[in-house]
Amino acid sequence: MPLLSAESSVLLVVDLQERLMPAIAEGPAVLENAGRLVRAATRLGVAVCATEQNPDGLGRTVGAVAELLPAPAVAKTSFAADVDPGPGTVVVAGCEAHVCVLQTVLGLRARGRDVAVVADAVGSRHPSNHERALDRMRAHGVDVVTTEMVLFEWLHDSDNTAFREVQRLIR
Repeated sequence: MPLLSAESSVLLVVDLQERLMPAIAEGPAVLENAGRLVRAATRLGVAVCATEQNPDGLGRTVGAVAELLPAPAVAKTSFAADVDPGPGTVVVAGCEAHVCVLQTVLGLRARGRDVAVVADAVGSRHPSNHERALDRMRAHGVDVVTTEMVLFEWLHDSDNTAFREVQRLIR
């Protein structure tokens, strides 16, 4: 997979929900990085969609992320998010890495989609589950990246009119 570009990416935010996030290892960092991705995507014209796993049980998307989303999250009960996030490489953030993120990503790959999972913007309750999920996704052709990698690849150039604004997101 070549470098990511804002013109040919879509951001999918999976299940960053109120009752789940307190149990996620490094949960505050996952939320912070997901928020950075949504802000940058919005600024750079990257489409953003989000899902919620059984929102009656796990609550809605955490407020700090929900308020940034351009549209409400799509409710689901299956672990895999069976949504069409739009054309291009699907950049994925969310929880849990070894359940909903993994099943969503493997489903996207089975449909021939290019996928980049943002390692520091996905989480699990236990770090070992997070690592094994990333290993498994990588083995299936998924690009494992970081928030900063995504932001700078989306910018492509320091002459980008959004450079300073997006750069401030990571300071």
